[in-house]
Parts: sequence; C-alpha cells; structure tokens
Amino acid sequence: MTLHFALLENGSPVAQSDSVRVVPWWSFGKTIIAAVALRLAEQGRLDLDRPHDGATLRQLLRHEAGLPDYGGLTNYHQAAGRGDPPWPWDDLIAQSGPRLFAPGEGWFYSNIGYRLVRERIEEAWGDNLGDAAIALLFDLLGITRVSLALLPEDLADVEMGTAANYHPGWVYHGLFVGPLVQAAALLAGLLGDRSPLSATSQEVMRDARDLPHFRRLPWTMAAYGTGLMCPHSMDGWRAVGHTGGGPGSQIAVYRRTSGCDRTVAVFAHDGAEFDVETEVERRLRTGTA
Repeated sequence: MTLHFALLENGSPVAQSDSVRVVPWWSFGKTIIAAVALRLAEQGRLDLDRPHDGATLRQLLRHEAGLPDYGGLTNYHQAAGRGDPPWPWDDLIAQSGPRLFAPGEGWFYSNIGYRLVRERIEEAWGDNLGDAAIALLFDLLGITRVSLALLPEDLADVEMGTAANYHPGWVYHGLFVGPLVQAAALLAGLLGDRSPLSATSQEVMRDARDLPHFRRLPWTMAAYGTGLMCPHSMDGWRAVGHTGGGPGSQIAVYRRTSGCDRTVAVFAHDGAEFDVETEVERRLRTGTA
C-alpha cells in the first residue's frame, strides 16, 4: 500500500508526494457541505434551526437527526462495486430503514442526512452544490482543480484504482474530486484567518460532541462537530477534519488545533481508515519527520 500526502505549515505547502494526482475526496465533502450551508446561513438564505421534515439543518449537519444510513447495506456495496447506476432515491430510503431516534436525542452518522442538506443548499442557492462551493468557498480561498463529479465521465482523470467503473452518484451527498494539496489548503483556509466563514461559523464547526463509543486508534477520543470529525491525540492536542472512503481508496484531511499550524491530507488505494489516520496523526505530530 502506497500512501500519498500533502503537508501544510501555516497554510503553505512544505512537502507533498504528488501535486498533480486528482483523487476522490469521499466524505471530506461533508466538510465542504457544512461550510457552504453555514455561509448561506450567514447570508440569511438558510436557517439552521428551522424544523423541516422533523429535523433542523443543524441536527442534520451534526448527525443528530436520527436518520439511518445506507453504508452498512451489503447490496449497496455490491451494486456500487459492480459499477451499477445509483438506485433511485426513494429505493435507497426504503432499503435504509426507519428513523433511529427522535431528532436531537442521539447521534448516528448518516449520509442520508447530508444528502438532505445538499437538497436544501441547492434550493437556497438555485444551482448545484458544486457551483455553490466554487462561489462561496473555493474562489475566495484560491482553491483550484476541484470539482463535483456527477457522472462517470467526470472521473476519467481521477485516481479511482480498482473502482474504475464507479458512478459518483453513489455518493448521494456529492463526490468532490481534486488534488490532495488542495484538500489540505481548503481545510486550512476554512479554519484560518482568511476564512470566508465568520468566527462564529468556524466555532460552530469545531463545537464537537464527544463520542467515546466510536473511539479508535490512533486517537484517544472520537468527537463530531458540524461537518468536522474532531478526534483527540495521545499527546493531548485535538485535530479537526474528516476521513472518508469508498471502493478502493481512503482519504483523511486534518488540521492540528494547538502547538502549531499544521494541516495534512493523506490518500491511499486500498488500506483502511486506520492507515490514513495513523499517517495523518504522525505527520500532524512530527511534520516532515
């Protein structure tokens, strides 16, 4: 297994294994979706706390709406792995099962919830999620060569590994693709001094719910904010970012919140979440060592 990486110090690239390779960002896209939603809320075009179909936007973004997920469905993975076209949304919902708890009364990771956030963003923006992300985030931060893949041909130049026939529509909330260094630069920019997000919105993203039952190595505590995983390290500092995976690859993009201004993105074909997160934690702790 080969790990590819990009390392930023104080918001600037200092080391990377490949500046050209375009990779799927998988669930790091949730960080983008959350930031877009918060920008639209700042503009008064979305209300984080207005109930809609029983849950607020804030609850959806924090995985507190009680919605199920399709990630554990065996036939979902089989169909996506074969290169089948995505199921109609109603079929996906029917197979995913009922609400797990009343909104606000628990936590459960839900891609379905983020698909609903995407719908609200596109309704408020009047165009697709990719265009909203470009206008509200990417252009303001100088992020380039990143796009929202909608059709299989949009993945023609993306490093999909064994998932060469994958349809990006299987990522129902949206599959962003781009170079690793741009993923790291985006996260550093969103949480930095020149962020297009207000200080209040940045704090909303970082305000995390501890999830001790989901703790996994290399971290000592799992936590989730608004579009951000917020794990704690063994050395006492916290990281913020997101891990994601799909057929044939994994990605992890995180920023260290104390001791230094360091952001790392790591990508691997095959492997597991543990592999990319372990490399992220090591580089956040030691830099280029």
